[in-house]
Amino acid sequence: MKKTLLQINVEANYGSTGRIASEIGDLAMTKGWDSHIAYGRLMKDTDSTTYHIGTSFGIYHHVAYSRLSGKHGLASINDTQKLISYIEEIQPTIIHLHNLHGYYLNYETLFRYLNSSNIPVLWTLHDCWSFTGHCTHYEDVGCYKWEKECNSCPQKKEYPTSWLVDSSKNNYQRKKKWFGSHPNLHIVTVSNWLNQEVSRSFLSEHARTTIHNGIDTSIFKCTKSQALRTKFNLENKYIILGVASVWSGKKGLEDFITLSKTLEEDETLVLIGLKENQIKNLPKNIIGIQRTANLEELVSWYSTANLYLNLSVEESFGMTTAESLACGTPVVVYDSTACPEMVTPKTGRVVPKKDIEAVRNAIHDIKIDFNESHYAQCREYVAQRFDKNERYEEYLSLYDQLTQPVPNKVLQTHES
Repeated sequence: MKKTLLQINVEANYGSTGRIASEIGDLAMTKGWDSHIAYGRLMKDTDSTTYHIGTSFGIYHHVAYSRLSGKHGLASINDTQKLISYIEEIQPTIIHLHNLHGYYLNYETLFRYLNSSNIPVLWTLHDCWSFTGHCTHYEDVGCYKWEKECNSCPQKKEYPTSWLVDSSKNNYQRKKKWFGSHPNLHIVTVSNWLNQEVSRSFLSEHARTTIHNGIDTSIFKCTKSQALRTKFNLENKYIILGVASVWSGKKGLEDFITLSKTLEEDETLVLIGLKENQIKNLPKNIIGIQRTANLEELVSWYSTANLYLNLSVEESFGMTTAESLACGTPVVVYDSTACPEMVTPKTGRVVPKKDIEAVRNAIHDIKIDFNESHYAQCREYVAQRFDKNERYEEYLSLYDQLTQPVPNKVLQTHES
């Protein structure tokens, strides 16, 4: 009998988690599975069968409800009930959850159904929202109330924004009740760091596996050329690169600006992903570039740079760090959350969080000590550990493991 995979995510083949879901679906179909993706908001064409959860009006209503009540993920009841009808129609062999936040789904309604069904459920955690009362990350503010019980949230106005009410305690209790009680839930974390965090949360009783995110090493590879150096007048410059989809304090923008005051004459900072107003306010020795959807251009920047700098303090995995290494460019990262997992003495340096002097020293070390053999080792390190095809194969193996029929137990009698 043909197996059916259903993945649920806020996006389908759009954004990082949407692409991951789509590519897992592609691999599953090559193994004979039917692949379905139920998504809430954005989608690009994918070979998996797609189901759109809800409507634009439903999302706007969920946004308003969430911002007024602070109860994110607790609107969209009717839309979630329709999703459940779809689940019953396709009868999936396994359900693979990704991001359930994003103003499109009622997690209580969904888990009330899942907890009473016999469908194996795998949940990939791409951030920390599942075990906190509000936030997706907490490292920047140093809040660890989630280890016992959230309350008086210091990030109430951060995504998912609550304008008025602090519902973090109530949210925490609801998530603990519904997420913590599923009888057949398997958690996947995208880094060892996140696995350790989950081990201290109310999800700790569930079985857990770490499957790192994967990089398409056929796309992210060294493509060195002089084109970008010529275009931006960077010949003979030591290029230090930073990339983010959204630049903020948590992504280290202020730290890059501080670092720019220490640059040597032959060094230049290039930041990709900035908004127009952010570019206007940059120091003269930082080149600011708006977000690009052109992968070829991004790969060219990774390959052209001499060093990649990730000064983010909150990373569940650190995709841009892995992409840079895949292009043969060494990295410097903060000793915070998941990024240090990708760095060895042969691929870069790990420095204390917010220590700009240590960043400066690490840049100097790499500038002096690294040669072509180190750049090759950066590429090799990623190819061996973070190749997307190998990581997705781990998911398929886990699907097979979780959907194996449980053998009947043989009752034995013991004579006295």
